[in-house]
Amino acid sequence: MARVSVESVQNLQVRVEAGDHSWIADEPPEAGDGSGPGPYDLLLGALGSCMTMTLLLYAKRKDWRLDRVEVDIQHDRIHAEDAANVEQKSGLVEHFMIELVLHGDLDEGQIKRLSDISTRCPVRKTLAGTHKFDETVRLAS
Repeated sequence: MARVSVESVQNLQVRVEAGDHSWIADEPPEAGDGSGPGPYDLLLGALGSCMTMTLLLYAKRKDWRLDRVEVDIQHDRIHAEDAANVEQKSGLVEHFMIELVLHGDLDEGQIKRLSDISTRCPVRKTLAGTHKFDETVRLAS
């Protein structure tokens, strides 16, 4: 199970801690101080990191020459009626535009297979799946 802790620092700036690692997240200067990536930057970074690692691990296991992976991801919300192939007919839909660039000595079959494998990374499955949130709120003692 993954776990992070987040604590407010100043203005909208927060400190995120995950195991032995910590970093600052913030909002852009229009709202925050701009001292770190924003929440959606972190989300897209997690998705791109997971896709990249999934592809590199798969290629390594298959002994394929995948030297490097680049992932460019953009996120937006679009009206459901503007989106193709969505079950939701109204409201907003999360729209991820992903461009993968593979570097290496790969044939068309390997590229097609890696394209399929990229959709199977755990973070992407999490974002695409049904979600359940259990939340408690309490006043510090």
